[in-house]
Amino acid sequence: MWRSRPQAARPPLVVSHRENNTQRIAALDEQAEKLRLKPGMGLADARAMHPGIEVVEADPAADRRLLGSLADWCDRYTPLVALDGAEGLFLDITGCAHLFGGEKALLDDLLARFFHQGFDVRAGLASTPGAAWAAARYRSSAIIEAGNEERMLGPLPLAALRLEPKTVAGLESVGLRTADAILRSSRAPLARRFGATLLARIDQALGRIEEAISPRLPVATLSVERHLAEPVVLMEDIERLVRLLATSLKADLERRGEGARSLQLLLFRVDGMVSRIGVGTSRPLRAAEQVARLFHERLTALDGALEAGYGFDLLRLSVLATAPFDMAQADLAGDVAQGEEDLALFVDRISARLGAQTVHRPAIVESHVPERTVARQSFAMTVGATALRALPAEALERPIRLLAHPEQIEVMAAEIPEGPPARFRWRRVFHDVARAEGPERIAPEWWHENADTPTRDYFRIEDHDGRRYWLFREGFYAEGKPHPRWFMQGLFA
Repeated sequence: MWRSRPQAARPPLVVSHRENNTQRIAALDEQAEKLRLKPGMGLADARAMHPGIEVVEADPAADRRLLGSLADWCDRYTPLVALDGAEGLFLDITGCAHLFGGEKALLDDLLARFFHQGFDVRAGLASTPGAAWAAARYRSSAIIEAGNEERMLGPLPLAALRLEPKTVAGLESVGLRTADAILRSSRAPLARRFGATLLARIDQALGRIEEAISPRLPVATLSVERHLAEPVVLMEDIERLVRLLATSLKADLERRGEGARSLQLLLFRVDGMVSRIGVGTSRPLRAAEQVARLFHERLTALDGALEAGYGFDLLRLSVLATAPFDMAQADLAGDVAQGEEDLALFVDRISARLGAQTVHRPAIVESHVPERTVARQSFAMTVGATALRALPAEALERPIRLLAHPEQIEVMAAEIPEGPPARFRWRRVFHDVARAEGPERIAPEWWHENADTPTRDYFRIEDHDGRRYWLFREGFYAEGKPHPRWFMQGLFA
C-alpha cells in the first residue's frame, strides 16, 4: 500500500478495477480511508457517497514491476527473496540477521527505509513462512519466537492460515471462525470434509512440515559487498570499490580452486533503485585487476545510462557461474605462455563494452554438407572446444572461400549428362570451362531428422581466364523427372 504525502489540495485517491463486470475499489489512500471507504466497495456507491474522490484505473503490470523493484532492493538483506502473490515478499534471512545487529535491528532498518521511500509496509518475522505471513498481515512488525507460532495464530481469523475463500466460508458455516478453533479440532473430520490442504497449511504454519520458498533469482555462488557510510556518485569511486571487492573475491575463488565465468555487480541506490551490471568471461578468471578492467569497459559502455541519483550506499559483487581454474605450466625460464589468455581477455573486454555477440570464431560442426561444417559461435562458447586445424596433405582440395548459401547457376551445355558443364552463367556472367575435375559425391546425413538435402556431385572447375570454382549438381538425371539443378558452392584462390 502506498502511503500518500499529506497534501491539503489533493482529493482522496481511489484505485479501481473491474470485478464481475463491476468497477470496485482495489486500493485507496489515507484520506479515502478516513471517509470510511473500503477495498471491494462498488465504485458507483463510493462516488455517490463522496463525489469529490479521484479515481484511477489499476495497472497490474505496473504493480508487478514495482513489486519486482522492491524485491531487487530487498537483496540488500538476503539473496533469498521470493514473490508472494501480487502484494507481498518472502525474505529468508537465515544466517543474515547478525550482519545487521540481530533480527529486530534488521526488521527496524527495513521498515524505516521503506517508510522514507514513501511506502506503508507491514512485516512479520517468524521461523516458518506461514507464521511470518500471518504476523505481517494481522500482527504488524511482530517477531514470533520459535515455538510460539500456535499461540500467535490462535486468536487470528481463518484467513491467517492462507486458506482459499471457499474453504474459509465452509469452516465458518459450521461455527469454526478462528485459527484456534481449527487447531483444537480433530484432524480426521477436517480432512474428510475440507481436504488435506487445510491440514497442510496448519502444519506449514506450525513448522511440522517444511515449506519451500523459491527465490525469484538464482543465488550467487559467491558474493562480497561493501556498505558505505557516505553514498558514492562518481564512476571512479565505483570502479575503485569494484577492484577492492574483486580482491576479496579472489581469495574465496582460490580456496575453491575455481575461477569466475560470470560476474554481476549490484549497485543499491539510497532511494531504493537497484542496478545490475553483468559481465562474462571466456576463461575462468580470478585476478582482481582483470575483473576491474571488464567492469570498467561495461560501465564505460553505459555512457550516462547509469543514474546515480543521490548515490549508492551498498555495492555487491557476485559470482554467478564458476569453472575449475587450471594453473598454467611455466617453462624453465619461469615464463608462462599467455597468448591465448591475452586474446581471451581482449575479447572479454570488447564483449563487455559492445555485447556478448560482438566477437565470433569459427567452430567445427559434424556434417557432410559443406555449408554446415563450420558455424560462427560466440568466442566464449568455443573456448576449450575442438579448434579448427589444417587438413592433411592427402585430404581433398577445398576452396578457400565458401559461400554462405549455395547460389544457383545456369548450365548451358555438358559434354555428357553425368559430367561437368561446358559452359555456365553465374551472377549474369558467362564462363567457358577450360578444365574440370570430378565428380566427388557427397550425400547428406541420413540419420538426421532434417536430412532433406539431395545427393550432390561436386566438380572443380577452371574457366579460360584461370578462375577456379567449386560447383555441384543436385540430384540425378532420370527419365520422367526434372533435370538436376546446378549450384555455385565456393571459389578457389
